[in-house]
Amino acid sequence: MDKRPIAVFDSGLGGLSVVRHLRESLPNEDIVYFGDTARVPYGTKTRTTVVKFALEDAHYLLRFEPKLIVVACNTASALAIDEVRRESPVPVVGVVEPGALAAAERAGGGTIAILGTEATINSQAYPKAIAAAGCDAPVFQIACPLFVPLVEEGRDPNGPIVRMTVDEYLAPLRQRDVHVVVLGCTHYPLLREPIAAALGTRVKIVDSGCEAARTVHSQLERNGGLCRESRIGTMHSYVSDNPARFRAVGSRFLEHPIEHVELVDPEHYIR
Repeated sequence: MDKRPIAVFDSGLGGLSVVRHLRESLPNEDIVYFGDTARVPYGTKTRTTVVKFALEDAHYLLRFEPKLIVVACNTASALAIDEVRRESPVPVVGVVEPGALAAAERAGGGTIAILGTEATINSQAYPKAIAAAGCDAPVFQIACPLFVPLVEEGRDPNGPIVRMTVDEYLAPLRQRDVHVVVLGCTHYPLLREPIAAALGTRVKIVDSGCEAARTVHSQLERNGGLCRESRIGTMHSYVSDNPARFRAVGSRFLEHPIEHVELVDPEHYIR
């Protein structure tokens, strides 16, 4: 039995949707979360910058002696996962590979659509991971940069502004034989309802964060790393800016009140 925590980092709030799935799947595990809210978003930054930030985030979390690190940011997973794995003494799970594998398994020969940030889409990480899974289904990608601010502003998913934005971004998909859509950003699950409405019930939706949580569970179980104590795991959150906003907005992602949030000074995570 391994009682060390699971460490999770993200560019800001979105990774809390991954933590929600982790808590559902592994309720007795302790979780330490770092949200780099001072430098969000990562999705518009260069690969060099994202790699630097991701390595700093991971090194900060290593001080908590975790048994595994989850890169909950799709952009960081797409651009920096190899570098984080090389420098981490513990296993590292991203969100791109689990999401791509789930899409490949469910495509049934139809088109796979990837929705993500500009950096994630430009990286071609999802098409490469889908091909690596042995799937030759067509892949169509769409950058949806307005989805993140709509979610963080707390816009009603069924309101006219969100519906109009979703409809405009997804319009090209209606002309394709899309079988699967991957939510390639951890903010996007909060827009699942309007996305599903725009695409119809026939299209399967893959939440990359949910798939990553399943991967963490199976990996820890396979390696004997699960905490099997009969208890409710703790969660401690650390942010690089504005803990009050993180607590208020982040509760929507977590679907649970956030109790412990601590501001981290730059000298503790910037190398």
